Amino acid sequence: MGIYLNPGNQAFQEAVNSEIYVDKSSLLSYTNKRIRTKQKYICISRPRRFGKSMTAAMLSAYYSAGCDSKNLFDGLHIAKDPSFDSYLNRYNVIFLNIQRFLSRAKKPENLVSYLEKAVLKELRQNYESCFDEGEEHLAAALEQIFNATEKGFLFIIDEWDCIFRERQQDTEVQTSYLDFLRDLLKDQVYVELAYMTGILPIKKYGTHSALNMFEECSMTDAGVLAEYVGFTEREVQELCGQYGVDFSEMQRWYDGYLFSGNIHIYNPKSVVDALLRKKFSNYWTGTETYEALKVYIDMDFDGLKNTIVMMLGGGRCRINSRTFQNDMTSFGSKDDVLTLLVHLGYLAYDGESGEVFIPNQEVVDEFANAVESGGWDELAKILKASEALLEATLNGDETEVGRRLDEVHMENTSVLTYNDENSLSCVIALAYFSARKNYTLIREMPLGKGFADVVFIPKRFSANPALLVELKWDKTAFGAIGQIKEKQYGDVLENYFGNILLVGINYDRKTKKHTCIIEKTVK
Repeated sequence: MGIYLNPGNQAFQEAVNSEIYVDKSSLLSYTNKRIRTKQKYICISRPRRFGKSMTAAMLSAYYSAGCDSKNLFDGLHIAKDPSFDSYLNRYNVIFLNIQRFLSRAKKPENLVSYLEKAVLKELRQNYESCFDEGEEHLAAALEQIFNATEKGFLFIIDEWDCIFRERQQDTEVQTSYLDFLRDLLKDQVYVELAYMTGILPIKKYGTHSALNMFEECSMTDAGVLAEYVGFTEREVQELCGQYGVDFSEMQRWYDGYLFSGNIHIYNPKSVVDALLRKKFSNYWTGTETYEALKVYIDMDFDGLKNTIVMMLGGGRCRINSRTFQNDMTSFGSKDDVLTLLVHLGYLAYDGESGEVFIPNQEVVDEFANAVESGGWDELAKILKASEALLEATLNGDETEVGRRLDEVHMENTSVLTYNDENSLSCVIALAYFSARKNYTLIREMPLGKGFADVVFIPKRFSANPALLVELKWDKTAFGAIGQIKEKQYGDVLENYFGNILLVGINYDRKTKKHTCIIEKTVK
């Protein structure tokens, strides 16, 4: 058993021993099929604290010939797979945590040489007679070992992209590192399988990639591996049942990452902490200061700030994710910044519509923190004034509601623009931002014979009434109320019984005034 060559299984043992462990070992049946095939290169990118290192530890424990993991995997999903015994602890594994090498190299330009020296030292202890004593290049040594033994190596590379995140401007070091990986892995017969994890997809240079042999599974296209990005909805439902935690609140706080096939993925870090602490809070976003998010918001490409405002109001933005260069500096447009935020986990991406949106309450709070502390005085005023707007609505004060909506719009035209009814809906949702504390907000909720523009469903602990908000553009607030009644919205709020406020709002483009009608009903 070594540090880099054929490591043990202790890291994965700790994961399995934890109070909450979600079995993702079925991934191994997928990687088993890729060994010694043209599809043996796999790169998985997902946000920090989404379980990348745990998965890397699982692969190492399963494949490494430096340990016996039979008992560790017994009872897990992979143990039922026909391929289980054929691949268990049968391979020479080289495990590289690039973050650790970068920290120990002291200088980024020393990363590759430090890594090669460390791994070559272990190889000499096991294959001293198989390669030249003075060999300084890892790839060359591995070629010689394979030529002498006809046995290959299975590579697991964790945090492969840390050099691009921590040394964002150092293109010379980045290029040297990519050249090293290409020489180490591409078209090498000694590679049994190469599995890399990181936050960013593989860096592009022009139209080509130095590592274009990899199949990439990312937050914009996870493919068949989507269920391994985080916790699935079924897994979270089962955990909520075991721990007696409200699943609907878990959804609101941590759901939202959407992949093809309607697969909903939850943030593992936050779900586990919420279950263990019996409290919903900002666990994942709390591991990093919101200043990191603010840096990207302040890059106001093509009206980026207006787009953030729209998404804070529950809206979506269509993007072209293909122009993103997979780094943290080469931004040419708003789409590039938004795509980076998808890979960092701050936005979710709907591959079918090509739209991005803020996934859940935890991330909404992070955006709000970044806005309120980042010099966005106009938007900060909206968020602070939303308490008064909600109070006026609950009191049935139609004039005050209209007046406050006028103020929101007129005083903040630099960040709020009404282009159509959809943007009006986003701004109204934003104006009622504080209602999220006591309500679950749903935009364009299908109800009865049509759609309510914005629906506020009170949480279980709240005594507030439900709010059905219908929006009109250059029509009348009375017409909005009439449409609510005509579509029988109140009759089909499934699982809700109690007081309901019907709120009709109209915006007149000529007068730039909002009018409001509020009626009470009971279901």
